[in-house]
Amino acid sequence: MNLSRRALLATPVLLAPTAALAFPDRSLRIISGFPPGGTNDVVARALAAPLSTVLGQPVVVENRPGAGGGVGAAAAARAAPDGHTLYLGIVDTHAINPLTYRRLAYDPERDFAPITLVTTVPFAMIVGPSRPQVTDMRSLVAAAKAAPGRITYASWGVGSTPHLACLRLAQREGIEMLHVPFGGPPAAIAAMLAGDVDIMMLGAGNAEGFARDGRIRVFATVSPERLDILPNVPTLKEQGYDMPMGLWQALYAPARTPEAVVARLVSATHEAMRAPGFVSVMRSQGAKPEPTTPEGLLALQRQERAAYEAVVRSLNLVLD
Repeated sequence: MNLSRRALLATPVLLAPTAALAFPDRSLRIISGFPPGGTNDVVARALAAPLSTVLGQPVVVENRPGAGGGVGAAAAARAAPDGHTLYLGIVDTHAINPLTYRRLAYDPERDFAPITLVTTVPFAMIVGPSRPQVTDMRSLVAAAKAAPGRITYASWGVGSTPHLACLRLAQREGIEMLHVPFGGPPAAIAAMLAGDVDIMMLGAGNAEGFARDGRIRVFATVSPERLDILPNVPTLKEQGYDMPMGLWQALYAPARTPEAVVARLVSATHEAMRAPGFVSVMRSQGAKPEPTTPEGLLALQRQERAAYEAVVRSLNLVLD
């Protein structure tokens, strides 16, 4: 039976939700701003599988590394705002990069619609074969004081969280260490195994995996308490160095994505984060799922930016 014109005009609000139910109508992609093999890539791929099941469409991960995650962030910001392109951002891309880059190719607030926090991965401090005498924080500080500027530390870029964390540590202890930036954790690990760099701060799950053969050693975790995946490794706090820094991962869509689509992505992502496979991978990273509302994610992003601003200013870090 055909609906009358009057009936159609009387029910406009019923049509929008029906249209929203058509999302997604094709495959989705999650852009990771970092190379394969790192923590961001691990979390993205762990999330993609159950999210595909929930949404009923393929979800692929696309790695677009460079500029501390900025290359991938800029690509995601320019994507069509229809919910089919997502970005797995981190504290660097959405809180630190705006403070350190003079010209950033995206605006973390203007260009993105927050969806949810996904997880916070604790850091671990690792040392390679070049420094067998470094077995804990005390011996690291002693080695650095004995040879100022000779201890080298790796990161995935100038202004990244591991870079800032090591700088804060050096400032606090009055030591000088040499920063060596890389394009991502795998390249930094390769350099460490070759003896080209000495220490690094890395996601705990990656650190545990690389340390299994004994050539790389984990000597501290940056976490409130010891981690199940590294039960014999003392925390920084246990060793007298309290420095709460972590690496959070969060999901974003391009700005101007319709509210109904964002709402669908929020509920679908939260459901995917409850999947046993995703929970298991997070446990292997020393982390756990941490779903939030979009408003909660935005508040965290702003809070972290304010917290890092004083650190960045004190270090006078400005990048082109």
